Amino acid sequence: MSPESYEYDVHEYKQGFTRKKISSIREVPLTIMLNGREVVTLLCTAKYPEYLAVGFLKSDAFISSPAQLTDLTVHDEGDRLVAEVEVCHDPWKDRIMERSITSGCGKGTNFGRNVATISKRKVGGDVRVTPDQILALAKELHERSTLYKQTRGCHNSSLCTPEEMLLFREDIGRHNAIDMLCGQCFLDDVAVDDKMIVSTGRIASEILLKVVRIGVPVLASTAVATSFSVELAKKTGITLIGNIKDDSFWVYNDNGRIVGF
Repeated sequence: MSPESYEYDVHEYKQGFTRKKISSIREVPLTIMLNGREVVTLLCTAKYPEYLAVGFLKSDAFISSPAQLTDLTVHDEGDRLVAEVEVCHDPWKDRIMERSITSGCGKGTNFGRNVATISKRKVGGDVRVTPDQILALAKELHERSTLYKQTRGCHNSSLCTPEEMLLFREDIGRHNAIDMLCGQCFLDDVAVDDKMIVSTGRIASEILLKVVRIGVPVLASTAVATSFSVELAKKTGITLIGNIKDDSFWVYNDNGRIVGF
């Protein structure tokens, strides 16, 4: 297994140039094949590639049930990883091959994503979370971010109950970190209606749509949300929290889940 980061010698300028040893995060292409057809190539750290591949396919509506999966293998081809996913249905039938460039770290690919249809969904769940719990979970997310502290080059996401952080994932892109959570919940049949996602990185519409598809009722981030994601949160009923600091945060949409709001 290759390391998560690599060490390099650089020259740092600070009132003059000096040599410094730094760590740079690993970046590997992961090509996802679905029934023998290439879907997309993601750039990632190569951690949890199975969850990332399935999470991407789930969040982009290629698959809707674990029962559809018939095979899943990941091959290391040296310069890249290849995830070969087989399903029992035709994932390409009646699908519009529509590409868009997302606001993520580089170009993303969305096929036939129908925002109007997705935004009609209502995300349920009666989870209740206090402000102190939100602040504590964001603090724990930061404390667990050892790869970020080492390389300054990744985003982090976690699946939590109000009392406990259950899963922690990190990758070079916030999309990948969210997809890994999505993929693990999907494959391991993890109930999500009483859970929340706490993450780093800007909450753009494509991030919120991934959370809508998996059905997590609370999304909180240390960064801010875009206007489109705020409107989508209001339409779908997701509790949306952003700009979490040591002792403060913003509530874009509550929907009755934040205690004392």
